[in-house]
Amino acid sequence: MGRRLGLGEPTFATAVELLDDADRKMAALEQACADARHHIHIVYYIWDPARTGTHFRDLLGGARARGVEVRVLYDSVGSPHLNGGFWKPLVDAGGEARVFNPISFSIASLHFANFRTHRKIAIVDGGLGFLGGINLHDPASATRSGKDAWRDQHASIAGEPVRKMQRLFLENWTYSGGRFEIAKDTVAAYFPSAQSQGEGVPVQIIASGPDDETAPMHAFFLAALSTARRRVWIETPYLIPDEPLESALRIADLRNVDVQVIVPKEGDSRLVTMASKTYCDALSKAGIRVYEYGPPMMHAKTLIIDETMALVGTANLDNRSFRLNFEIAAAFYDPR
Repeated sequence: MGRRLGLGEPTFATAVELLDDADRKMAALEQACADARHHIHIVYYIWDPARTGTHFRDLLGGARARGVEVRVLYDSVGSPHLNGGFWKPLVDAGGEARVFNPISFSIASLHFANFRTHRKIAIVDGGLGFLGGINLHDPASATRSGKDAWRDQHASIAGEPVRKMQRLFLENWTYSGGRFEIAKDTVAAYFPSAQSQGEGVPVQIIASGPDDETAPMHAFFLAALSTARRRVWIETPYLIPDEPLESALRIADLRNVDVQVIVPKEGDSRLVTMASKTYCDALSKAGIRVYEYGPPMMHAKTLIIDETMALVGTANLDNRSFRLNFEIAAAFYDPR
């Protein structure tokens, strides 16, 4: 199904690491940036100019100073406190930072406030990629926020699947007015040749956005739920399914599939939390086990189907993620 929706076949990663702690994720990303030799490409929905955001800006500036190409993309709604002054040290070093789909308050463009890049992607030298729910802001980090740190999930992926992540970044980059030129002798630097030779962890990069009318992320979730025979385990900060997804969850439960969902007890939006609780109550009454995490905030977006597939991504279980935002997820087809 993924292939027919244009998502491509699964390809083989030479290494995968689940990063279920923001400080581990940030340490891994920091090390990857320190080891970078050719380029660092980053897109984040939330990049806050507090300690975490400033630290990574300066880290990227240092990478640029030693000759590494640096391209940064951030969302204007998710990162409202960033401006040219914040990025000046990076830009002065020769790096590039661009805002995705800036909001202009006119009748003609107001609806574009919906079309956000909700992705959290980092790509280093075309061969190592990071994706998941963890943004670059202090609330994600226990070092910065202590016991109030958000609970979240991320993954690092090495090898061939990173090439798809690279293409998605460059699509958003060029859409945002960023220049990117590639020549015959530089292709390998941005898109290294596959080294797995059909061995490793099978990974399918799932991408969706408002530019694709087929809503592939939504279709992928529906297809995954329909194949479940033993279990469907979900983490989501926002449980606001549309009718097809709600029916798929209910039908899976009626087929004696173990359906469990974890949501935050207290979300980061009071209105969205209230809407989510309505669906939690309805699904609980239907027999689905819904658990409330925390506080603190639970921000992870994961899906497990039997022993077949585990997914880590950026999409919440709501229509905004499935149809109005640019999202990404990695589906791992490996029992480990």
